[in-house]
Amino acid sequence: MPKKKNIVLGVTASIAIYKACEIVRRLKEEGFLVTVVMTSEAEEFIKPIVFRGLSGNRVYRGLFDLPQEWEIEHVSLAEKADLVLIAPATANIIGKITSGISDDLLTCVVCATKAPVLICPAMNEGMYNNKITQANIKKLRSLGYKFVEPKVGRLACGKIGLGCLAEVETIIKEVKRILQ
Repeated sequence: MPKKKNIVLGVTASIAIYKACEIVRRLKEEGFLVTVVMTSEAEEFIKPIVFRGLSGNRVYRGLFDLPQEWEIEHVSLAEKADLVLIAPATANIIGKITSGISDDLLTCVVCATKAPVLICPAMNEGMYNNKITQANIKKLRSLGYKFVEPKVGRLACGKIGLGCLAEVETIIKEVKRILQ
């Protein structure tokens, strides 16, 4: 029996965070092990216990939380990951990764991993189309980071536009393609 693949799911502060719950459920159905890393801002939208219940694993949050066993968490998570998936990914997290800023657990995991990184943006259309955001995405693509493009739909501001998190099935399909 082949070893189950480990996915570190980075969850950031987007209204699309509710779709991350479905992503965890679908990844588990596909036989993946899922470990969730939440930014502190993401906790303003949803509590970590929801992801713990869905994943069956501890949810990692703060860079300086005391570990249950001694390990340097961002390094151990980065080493265990077969894929780091960030969904939803805000303009903030994309900018921090592009700039090499590692000031929270998720950005440290991304910086330390040798695994592929798949980023699924979700934000307002103006933020997504901003020249800086687009330049950041272009730079990350040139460095080998993968993206699942957002779709057109109803944004949190009520307008219809580009910036909605891609469909869960589209994200799962890309995860499976990368991990073949």
